[in-house]
Amino acid sequence: MTAVTSGASPRAGGSATRSPRTAALASRETVLPPSPPARPPWHRPALAVLLLGTAVLYLWGLGASGWANAFYSAAAQAGSQSWKALFFGSSDAANAITVDKTPAALWVMGLSARLFGVNAWSILVPQALMGVGSVWLLYATVRRTSGPAAGLVAGLVLALTPAAALMFRFNNPDALLVLLLVAAAYCVVRACEKASPRWLALAGVAVGFGFLAKMLQAFLVLPAFALAYLVAAPVPLGKRLLHLLGALASVLVAAGWYLVVVALWPAASRPYIGGSQANSLWELIFGYNGFGRITGDEVGSVGGGGGRGWGATGLTRLFGSEMAGGIAWLLPAAVLALGAGLWFTRRAPRTDASRAALLLWGGWLLVTALVFSYMSGIIHPYYTVALAPAVAALVGTAAVQLWRLRANPAASGFLSGGVALTALTTYLLLADSSWQPWLAPTVLVGGLLAAVALFFATHLTRWAASVVAVFSLVVVLAGTSAYTLVTAATTHSGAIPSAGPSSGFGGRFGGTGGFGGRGGGPGSLLSTMLPGASLTALLQKDASHYTWTAATVLSNAAAGYQLASGAPVMAVGGFNGTDPYPTLAQFQQYVANGQIHYFLGEGMSMPGNSGSDAAQQIAEWVAGHYQASTVDGVTVYDLTATV
Repeated sequence: MTAVTSGASPRAGGSATRSPRTAALASRETVLPPSPPARPPWHRPALAVLLLGTAVLYLWGLGASGWANAFYSAAAQAGSQSWKALFFGSSDAANAITVDKTPAALWVMGLSARLFGVNAWSILVPQALMGVGSVWLLYATVRRTSGPAAGLVAGLVLALTPAAALMFRFNNPDALLVLLLVAAAYCVVRACEKASPRWLALAGVAVGFGFLAKMLQAFLVLPAFALAYLVAAPVPLGKRLLHLLGALASVLVAAGWYLVVVALWPAASRPYIGGSQANSLWELIFGYNGFGRITGDEVGSVGGGGGRGWGATGLTRLFGSEMAGGIAWLLPAAVLALGAGLWFTRRAPRTDASRAALLLWGGWLLVTALVFSYMSGIIHPYYTVALAPAVAALVGTAAVQLWRLRANPAASGFLSGGVALTALTTYLLLADSSWQPWLAPTVLVGGLLAAVALFFATHLTRWAASVVAVFSLVVVLAGTSAYTLVTAATTHSGAIPSAGPSSGFGGRFGGTGGFGGRGGGPGSLLSTMLPGASLTALLQKDASHYTWTAATVLSNAAAGYQLASGAPVMAVGGFNGTDPYPTLAQFQQYVANGQIHYFLGEGMSMPGNSGSDAAQQIAEWVAGHYQASTVDGVTVYDLTATV
C-alpha cells in the first residue's frame, strides 16, 4: 500500500526552479508509474509449486464426476459432431434448440471433444486448466501492484476457495467467465500503469468474450474497472474518458459480433434459441438471463420468480444456506482489507497503483456481492465463484502490505483484526455442522492466539515473527482449505452443484435451493441419469435413418439419452420444458416427415410459470395417438408406427 509520489525528481539537479515545460507536465498530473516490485529468487519456485499444487487439486480424480452437468456435456457432444451445433451451442447435433446461454464455454468443450473424443476428461480437463490459468493470472495481476509475496498469497487463496474448486472441476460456463474476468483485470492494471488505451481495449475484449460465456454477469466488473482507470491513469481527465470510451467500444464489438450474426442468420436455418419465448437471443440476454434475474420476472422459469423460490434477499444471503460454504470464509476479511487499504492510501497521489488496485478489486467485490445479495430471480450457490478473485486479491494484498507496515499500530491492528475476524467467521460457519466438529473450536482458539501474537509481532525476533506469520496464514486458510479439499473429493453432477461434502450439513449449509426430481424417465429438470442397456440399444438401432432418434420433454432428460446413444435427441420445450419449440404443429410435421423415431416419457405439467405449454400439448398428442411400451422403466412411443 505504498504511495506513488509526484513532483520534481531528485535527479533534476535539486533546483527549485522549474522550466515552463516541466510546469506544464506537472499541471497535467503526468507521473511515471513505479516499476513492478522486484521479484526475489524464491518467487519462481514458489509460483511453480502453487501452480502445480493447483493443477493436482483440480485434476486429481476428475473423471469421477462423469458427465458432471450433462446438459452442457450433451451440447459439447453435439458440437463435436456438427460445426453449426458448435457455433450456436445446440443441445443436439441436428440443431433443434440451443442451450439457454451464449455458447463460448461450449466452444472450448466442443473443440476439446473433437480433438480427444467425447468423454468426461475431454470435457472437464479444460475447466481445470482454466482454474490453473486463473490462479496464475491473479498472481501476475497482484504482483504488479503489491509484489510477488502478495501475488502468491492471492493465488493460494483463490485456489483454496471452495466455490473455485467446485467450478474448476465442473463444466458450467463459470470457469471460463472467471478466467476471462481475471485476464481483464490484469489488462486494466497494465493500462493504469502508463495510461495505455491498447491494454484497456484488451480488457474490453476479455470482458466481451466473458459476456459470450455468461452474458450480463460479465458486465458486473465494468464499474470497478472504469473507476480504477478513471482515478489512476496518468493522463488528463479528457484522455482518460476517451480511453474508456474506446474500451467500451471494444466490449461491444467483442460481445456484439455474435449477436449480430445470430440476428442476421435466417431463423429457419438455425436452431431455436433456448430460454426465450420468441426465438430471440436478445430476449434471452435481457429477459430470462438478464434483468429477469434481478427482478424475478423470468418468463418461462419454473418455481422461482419474485424471490419466492430462490431464498430471502439481503446482506446476509451470502452467509446463509450453501452460499456460505462456497465463499464466506474470507469475505469479511476481504471487506476489512479493502477498508484498511483505502485508509493507508488516502493521502497517496491520484495515480497511486496500490489504491487503483484496491478500487478495482473492491469495486468488483462490492458490486457483484450486492447484486447477488438482492437479486430476486434465479440464483445458485456456485455463482459465488465470481467473487473469489476479488476476495483473494484483497486478502493477499492486505496480508503482505499490512505485515510490512506492522510497526504502525493501526496496521498491526488491522492485521490482527483480520485474523480474528476470519477465525470467528470459520467458527460460525462450522459450529452447527456435523462435519469435522473439532475444526471450528480449533480454528477459533488458534486464530485468537495468532491475532494477539500478530499485534505484538514488532516486539518479537525476526525468526519468531516469521513463525507467527506462517501460523496465522495456516489458521486463516484452515476452514476454506478443509472445505475445498472435501469439495474436490466429492463427485458432483446435475445443474446446481454446491461446495462441500455430499451430506452431514444442516442449518447454514442445508438444502439445495432448487428443485427435486420430476418423473418421466432417466432425467429431471435439474438432473440426468443414463438409460439402461436395452433402451440405449433401441435408440442406437437405425439412428442414422432419422434426424432425431428420439424426442423427450426437458433438456436434462434428453441429455441422458443422447450421451448414452450418441445420436441426436430433441429436447422438447428446452431446459424448463416451457420454451415454445417445437409447436404441436411443427412436431406433427416432423413426425409426418419421418424425422423422429421415438418419443420418451410421459411429459409433465409445469405449474406456476408463464411460459409455453407446447411441450405438454405434444406429450398429450403422442399419448393419445401412439401405443406405449416400457423399456428399462421408461415409457416409449414408436412414432413410426401406424397411427
